[in-house]
Amino acid sequence: MFTGIIETLGEVKQLKKDGGNLHISVNSSITHELKIDQSVAHNGVCLTVVALNGETYTVTAIEETLQKTNLNHLIEGESVNLERAMILGSRLDGHLVQGHVDQTGTCIAINQKDGSWFFTFEYEPSKNNVTIEKGSITIDGTSLTVVDSKKNLFSVAIIPYTYEHTRFNTYKVGTVVNLEFDVIGKYVSRLMGLQQ
Repeated sequence: MFTGIIETLGEVKQLKKDGGNLHISVNSSITHELKIDQSVAHNGVCLTVVALNGETYTVTAIEETLQKTNLNHLIEGESVNLERAMILGSRLDGHLVQGHVDQTGTCIAINQKDGSWFFTFEYEPSKNNVTIEKGSITIDGTSLTVVDSKKNLFSVAIIPYTYEHTRFNTYKVGTVVNLEFDVIGKYVSRLMGLQQ
């Protein structure tokens, strides 16, 4: 489990295909604190550390993960949002995040207003995911509150700190992001579907 509070940004140093898998080597300020078999969220995708080498560590994404997330769009030199798994018994500053991306979405608008940024994202409706105003959403691993919610569309407001310390400052219209919808909302939606 994660909180959606991004610890740091990492830099993708190497991408190596191995059959249907992709080995992703990342240079990060938290590498020295990691160990093999530890879970780290990369743009919101929970991956296991499989190798350590100085300031660089390696994780492996399987083909299914690559098909369902934006990790298949990574390029060497690009930044990724990083968060280690939460420690039980400490504060939960974001919301409960599983690190299991539900689907990708696309940024369709960016507007700056009074020192903040409003990002609007669109997502494919066929998976029956939903957002609600003031509900939680995770975008590339970042825990956020939904500002506006419409069918297959939602907006979030980004404060300067989040803009500067996450990948949000690299987003453009057309950027593909990982979306993890609120876990409670997913269960309610599923139960409602079963009752119909």
